[in-house]
Amino acid sequence: MEPYDLRDRAADNLRFIRETMEAATSFTAVSGWGQVLVGVSALITALIATTLRQPAAWLLLWLAEALLAMTIAVVAIVWKARRAGIALVSRPTRKFILSFVPPLIAGAILTLGLYRVGAVALLPGMWLLLYGVGVVTGGAFSVRIVPLMGLCFMLLGGLALLAPASWQSWCMAAGFGGLHIVFGVLIARRHGG
Repeated sequence: MEPYDLRDRAADNLRFIRETMEAATSFTAVSGWGQVLVGVSALITALIATTLRQPAAWLLLWLAEALLAMTIAVVAIVWKARRAGIALVSRPTRKFILSFVPPLIAGAILTLGLYRVGAVALLPGMWLLLYGVGVVTGGAFSVRIVPLMGLCFMLLGGLALLAPASWQSWCMAAGFGGLHIVFGVLIARRHGG
Protein backbone atom coordinates (compact mmCIF):
# COMPACT_ATOMS: atom_id res chain seq x y z
CA MET A 1 0.00 0.00 0.00
CA GLU A 2 1.37 3.39 -1.01
CA PRO A 3 1.61 6.00 1.81
CA TYR A 4 -0.74 8.94 1.54
CA ASP A 5 1.17 11.89 0.11
CA LEU A 6 1.44 14.72 2.63
CA ARG A 7 1.14 17.31 -0.15
CA ASP A 8 -2.20 15.84 -1.29
CA ARG A 9 -3.42 15.78 2.29
CA ALA A 10 -2.40 19.41 2.83
CA ALA A 11 -4.10 20.42 -0.44
CA ASP A 12 -7.30 18.62 0.63
CA ASN A 13 -7.25 20.37 4.00
CA LEU A 14 -6.68 23.79 2.42
CA ARG A 15 -9.51 23.22 -0.07
CA PHE A 16 -11.84 22.19 2.77
CA ILE A 17 -10.90 25.27 4.83
CA ARG A 18 -11.36 27.58 1.83
CA GLU A 19 -14.77 26.11 0.97
CA THR A 20 -15.92 26.29 4.60
CA MET A 21 -14.82 29.93 4.92
CA GLU A 22 -16.44 30.84 1.62
CA ALA A 23 -19.72 29.16 2.62
CA ALA A 24 -19.77 31.12 5.88
CA THR A 25 -19.43 34.52 4.20
CA SER A 26 -22.20 36.60 2.66
CA PHE A 27 -22.61 38.65 -0.49
CA THR A 28 -21.57 42.11 0.71
CA ALA A 29 -21.18 43.90 -2.61
CA VAL A 30 -24.77 45.22 -2.64
CA SER A 31 -24.26 48.91 -3.33
CA GLY A 32 -26.31 51.31 -1.24
CA TRP A 33 -25.56 54.26 -3.51
CA GLY A 34 -26.48 52.15 -6.50
CA GLN A 35 -29.84 51.45 -4.85
CA VAL A 36 -30.32 55.20 -4.35
CA LEU A 37 -29.72 55.81 -8.07
CA VAL A 38 -32.18 53.05 -8.94
CA GLY A 39 -34.73 54.70 -6.65
CA VAL A 40 -34.26 58.12 -8.25
CA SER A 41 -34.68 56.70 -11.76
CA ALA A 42 -37.83 54.83 -10.63
CA LEU A 43 -39.32 58.04 -9.17
CA ILE A 44 -38.75 59.85 -12.47
CA THR A 45 -40.30 56.92 -14.34
CA ALA A 46 -43.31 56.90 -12.00
CA LEU A 47 -43.88 60.61 -12.66
CA ILE A 48 -43.73 60.11 -16.44
CA ALA A 49 -45.95 57.00 -16.20
CA THR A 50 -48.77 59.01 -14.61
CA THR A 51 -49.04 61.05 -17.84
CA LEU A 52 -49.44 58.01 -20.13
CA ARG A 53 -52.90 56.81 -21.09
CA GLN A 54 -52.03 53.81 -23.30
CA PRO A 55 -51.28 50.56 -21.41
CA ALA A 56 -48.69 49.55 -24.03
CA ALA A 57 -46.76 52.81 -23.58
CA TRP A 58 -46.99 52.49 -19.78
CA LEU A 59 -45.67 48.91 -19.95
CA LEU A 60 -42.81 49.80 -22.31
CA LEU A 61 -41.77 52.68 -20.04
CA TRP A 62 -41.60 50.43 -16.97
CA LEU A 63 -39.77 47.67 -18.88
CA ALA A 64 -37.19 50.26 -19.98
CA GLU A 65 -36.91 51.34 -16.33
CA ALA A 66 -36.34 47.73 -15.29
CA LEU A 67 -33.45 47.40 -17.77
CA LEU A 68 -31.98 50.72 -16.63
CA ALA A 69 -32.30 49.72 -12.96
CA MET A 70 -30.58 46.37 -13.56
CA THR A 71 -27.75 48.09 -15.42
CA ILE A 72 -27.27 50.64 -12.62
CA ALA A 73 -27.33 47.91 -9.96
CA VAL A 74 -24.81 45.68 -11.75
CA VAL A 75 -22.40 48.55 -12.47
CA ALA A 76 -22.67 49.74 -8.85
CA ILE A 77 -22.04 46.23 -7.49
CA VAL A 78 -18.97 45.76 -9.69
CA TRP A 79 -17.67 49.20 -8.69
CA LYS A 80 -18.18 48.54 -4.97
CA ALA A 81 -16.61 45.07 -5.17
CA ARG A 82 -13.52 46.40 -6.98
CA ARG A 83 -13.15 49.30 -4.57
CA ALA A 84 -13.44 46.99 -1.53
CA GLY A 85 -11.33 44.20 -3.04
CA ILE A 86 -14.24 41.72 -2.85
CA ALA A 87 -14.23 38.77 -5.25
CA LEU A 88 -17.39 38.85 -7.36
CA VAL A 89 -17.11 35.24 -8.50
CA SER A 90 -17.69 33.39 -5.25
CA ARG A 91 -20.11 30.96 -3.68
CA PRO A 92 -22.13 33.70 -1.85
CA THR A 93 -22.50 35.62 -5.12
CA ARG A 94 -23.75 32.52 -6.94
CA LYS A 95 -26.22 31.79 -4.12
CA PHE A 96 -27.45 35.39 -4.20
CA ILE A 97 -28.00 35.30 -7.97
CA LEU A 98 -29.60 31.84 -8.00
CA SER A 99 -32.04 32.95 -5.30
CA PHE A 100 -32.76 36.43 -6.67
CA VAL A 101 -33.31 35.67 -10.37
CA PRO A 102 -36.08 32.96 -10.41
CA PRO A 103 -38.82 35.26 -9.02
CA LEU A 104 -37.84 37.86 -11.63
CA ILE A 105 -38.16 35.30 -14.42
CA ALA A 106 -41.58 34.32 -13.05
CA GLY A 107 -42.50 38.01 -13.04
CA ALA A 108 -41.47 38.42 -16.68
CA ILE A 109 -43.57 35.42 -17.75
CA LEU A 110 -46.57 36.58 -15.70
CA THR A 111 -46.22 40.07 -17.19
CA LEU A 112 -46.66 38.65 -20.70
CA GLY A 113 -49.62 36.53 -19.62
CA LEU A 114 -51.42 39.28 -17.74
CA TYR A 115 -50.81 41.83 -20.52
CA ARG A 116 -52.23 39.41 -23.11
CA VAL A 117 -55.51 39.10 -21.17
CA GLY A 118 -55.67 42.85 -20.48
CA ALA A 119 -55.03 42.57 -16.74
CA VAL A 120 -52.52 45.44 -16.70
CA ALA A 121 -53.95 46.72 -13.42
CA LEU A 122 -52.49 43.66 -11.65
CA LEU A 123 -48.93 44.31 -12.87
CA PRO A 124 -47.77 46.83 -10.22
CA GLY A 125 -48.77 44.61 -7.31
CA MET A 126 -47.35 41.49 -8.96
CA TRP A 127 -44.06 43.25 -9.80
CA LEU A 128 -43.62 44.62 -6.28
CA LEU A 129 -44.53 41.26 -4.72
CA LEU A 130 -42.21 39.11 -6.87
CA TYR A 131 -39.35 41.60 -6.70
CA GLY A 132 -39.76 41.52 -2.92
CA VAL A 133 -39.61 37.71 -2.96
CA GLY A 134 -36.39 37.87 -4.98
CA VAL A 135 -34.86 40.39 -2.59
CA VAL A 136 -35.84 38.30 0.46
CA THR A 137 -34.48 35.03 -0.96
CA GLY A 138 -31.33 36.58 -2.44
CA GLY A 139 -30.91 38.68 0.69
CA ALA A 140 -30.65 35.52 2.79
CA PHE A 141 -27.06 35.35 1.45
CA SER A 142 -26.33 39.05 1.87
CA VAL A 143 -26.24 41.65 4.63
CA ARG A 144 -29.13 41.51 7.13
CA ILE A 145 -30.95 44.61 5.99
CA VAL A 146 -31.55 43.29 2.44
CA PRO A 147 -34.22 40.69 3.37
CA LEU A 148 -36.02 43.39 5.40
CA MET A 149 -36.13 45.55 2.29
CA GLY A 150 -37.63 42.60 0.41
CA LEU A 151 -40.35 42.19 3.05
CA CYS A 152 -41.28 45.87 2.65
CA PHE A 153 -41.59 45.34 -1.13
CA MET A 154 -43.84 42.33 -0.52
CA LEU A 155 -46.11 44.31 1.83
CA LEU A 156 -46.36 47.12 -0.69
CA GLY A 157 -47.10 44.61 -3.45
CA GLY A 158 -49.94 43.16 -1.39
CA LEU A 159 -51.29 46.67 -0.81
CA ALA A 160 -51.09 47.47 -4.53
CA LEU A 161 -53.03 44.30 -5.40
CA LEU A 162 -55.81 45.11 -2.93
CA ALA A 163 -55.93 48.92 -3.23
CA PRO A 164 -57.95 50.91 -5.76
CA ALA A 165 -56.37 51.20 -9.22
CA SER A 166 -55.71 54.91 -8.64
CA TRP A 167 -53.20 54.03 -5.89
CA GLN A 168 -50.99 51.82 -8.05
CA SER A 169 -48.74 54.54 -9.45
CA TRP A 170 -48.13 55.74 -5.90
CA CYS A 171 -47.32 52.19 -4.80
CA MET A 172 -44.81 51.87 -7.68
CA ALA A 173 -43.23 55.21 -6.75
CA ALA A 174 -43.12 54.31 -3.05
CA GLY A 175 -41.66 50.86 -3.74
CA PHE A 176 -39.24 51.08 -6.61
CA GLY A 177 -38.47 54.71 -5.79
CA GLY A 178 -38.85 55.27 -2.04
CA LEU A 179 -37.79 51.89 -0.68
CA HIS A 180 -34.68 51.78 -2.86
CA ILE A 181 -33.65 55.25 -1.72
CA VAL A 182 -34.31 54.65 2.01
CA PHE A 183 -32.66 51.23 2.16
CA GLY A 184 -29.90 52.36 -0.20
CA VAL A 185 -28.91 55.12 2.22
CA LEU A 186 -29.00 52.67 5.15
CA ILE A 187 -26.87 50.11 3.28
CA ALA A 188 -24.40 52.80 2.17
CA ARG A 189 -23.97 54.10 5.73
CA ARG A 190 -23.70 50.72 7.44
CA HIS A 191 -21.90 48.65 4.81
CA GLY A 192 -19.38 50.91 3.13
CA GLY A 193 -21.08 52.48 0.16
